[in-house]
Amino acid sequence: MRLHVPIQLRWSDLDAYGHVNNASMLKILEEARVFAFWVDGDLADRSQAAWTTAVMDAGPGADTKSVISRQEIEYVRSMPYIRQPIDVELWIGHLGGASLDVYYEIKTPLGIEPRITFVKASTTLVLVDAETERPRRILPHEREAWEPYLDEPLSFRRRA
Repeated sequence: MRLHVPIQLRWSDLDAYGHVNNASMLKILEEARVFAFWVDGDLADRSQAAWTTAVMDAGPGADTKSVISRQEIEYVRSMPYIRQPIDVELWIGHLGGASLDVYYEIKTPLGIEPRITFVKASTTLVLVDAETERPRRILPHEREAWEPYLDEPLSFRRRA
């Protein structure tokens, strides 16, 4: 199963060539991760979470930090400015002890045919205890929320 996170492009995401800049793609991936994994507001009221996968309190003063240890982006084709929110398909390719591999495909908005994939990407997140700065295990409620979104990892072109 995959999440579909709508992300609105900004005009400033474009570069001089008229397509979404590579640095903006990193921000788009970040926005999708925040929507998918971070609790919005008070942890005690999980009903406020927009996504069932949003189980981490990662805001200021949180007990856990989610640290990126690796990212890979493959630009499949240039992405022009699109007025409707683009669709970031997001899933987990691997759940480890303290880390998870998040995979993405950035596509045309849902409902627009033909479906075009612009970007494939992956991010390895390590959960870190904010006090000790050491990796911490994925908690049972996090694993339970994320396991339904386990799917096959992406394969990238020209990979050694």
